[in-house]
Amino acid sequence: MFEFSLVQKIIIWAIPVLFAITVHEVAHGWVALKLGDRTAQMLGRLTLNPFKHIDPIGTVLVPGLLLLLGGFVFGWAKPVPVSYQNLHQPKRDMAWVAAAGPAANFIMAIIWAIVAKLGLMLIHADITLGQPMMFMGVAGVLINTMLMMLNLLPIPPLDGSRVLSSWLPGPMAYKFSRIEPYGFFILLGLLYFGILNLILWPLVSAMLGLLVSVFHLPAQIFSIL
Repeated sequence: MFEFSLVQKIIIWAIPVLFAITVHEVAHGWVALKLGDRTAQMLGRLTLNPFKHIDPIGTVLVPGLLLLLGGFVFGWAKPVPVSYQNLHQPKRDMAWVAAAGPAANFIMAIIWAIVAKLGLMLIHADITLGQPMMFMGVAGVLINTMLMMLNLLPIPPLDGSRVLSSWLPGPMAYKFSRIEPYGFFILLGLLYFGILNLILWPLVSAMLGLLVSVFHLPAQIFSIL
């Protein structure tokens, strides 16, 4: 069993967390651009420079506290602005824009699983670079899987709520959107009472099980962090 100091954990998690939230937000802006809205592009948000997307609370404070407390690590960036009215078919296109973020996290989870697999191969070949690659790959899989599943929940302002809203009839979508000012407090309540973990853990476990099966990874590597 590996034991990590706080500094080591920060080093392992920093790059995967920054990439996870940055690419997630860029994906929203990129799909919005393809569907007619140039707002994110004009504001310089279609960049992988993490400093353009960092939210002091969601990108630094929350992941840092969760890392310190030993729980699941997740966070968020400054939302990429999307001008609804600029989209070709606003109601339909907003669902695609919203789904782009979790889709990006899914792709990144696969990429990080490949990194973890390569790290294991290097470890077996007794190459020093293998361990940091494996640890960072595992962290990347975990953070992206958590972000994907969290954002798919139909709680405003999470991406899943945008997708759901696009399917609802106009009056119902409007009533549903009025929950948004309370969405953050709903999430905090679910987290505090342990309900969020009960919802997310089966989904995360299923995703991890899929990656373990596809890439022939030892399941126990996901418990090392």
